[in-house]
Amino acid sequence: MSNDDLERFVSDELYWDPKVDSDAIAVSADDGAVTLRGTVGSFRQKREAKQDAERVYGVKSVKNDLEVRIMNQDRRDDADLRGAVLQALMLDSLVPKTIDAKVDDGEVTLTGTANWQYQRDEAEFLATNILGVMSVNDEIDLVQPPPTAGDVRHDIKKAMERNAKLDADNVSVDSSNGTVTLDGTVSSWADHDEAIAAAWAAPGVTDVKDRILVAY
Repeated sequence: MSNDDLERFVSDELYWDPKVDSDAIAVSADDGAVTLRGTVGSFRQKREAKQDAERVYGVKSVKNDLEVRIMNQDRRDDADLRGAVLQALMLDSLVPKTIDAKVDDGEVTLTGTANWQYQRDEAEFLATNILGVMSVNDEIDLVQPPPTAGDVRHDIKKAMERNAKLDADNVSVDSSNGTVTLDGTVSSWADHDEAIAAAWAAPGVTDVKDRILVAY
């Protein structure tokens, strides 16, 4: 696929997404590596744009250089933003009460502890959706008694094998002290995300090193 074709396909995908205002987004491609430049009106749009680009066949990586520019009527002071983030976290039953947030010049930093990666993901997703947020830093620590490395590898491999979308034979799993390393190749970003999700879902996992290549 030529660079021009890939740029056009990504631009079309961005235009197709009603959650993203693609008018001020420029797309460039170089041998499967896509870069997004321009401005969007919210941090959620910035994340959505990256996910849109990753869905396009032929995209190997996405560099997200989009800038978030909040309209004056949507600007909020840090105290107001922190209150809105904490309220959203409190109302979501998936988020433990051990997670806190601080805000500095529109930048949200999530702190505290969680037992599962999905709880971190949920907290980050909620903060991302708050109007006026410029960026989100996830500094939540995962704390859980670690099982043996063999148990972790076995659990992750079994989860991959159960997944109809994923060819588990092409992904290797290594585990040490709660850190899981995934190596290998998959045929799409969807498969890549499924493998990462399977690793994070294993009990005792506190970090996942992603060395999976997307090869079309």
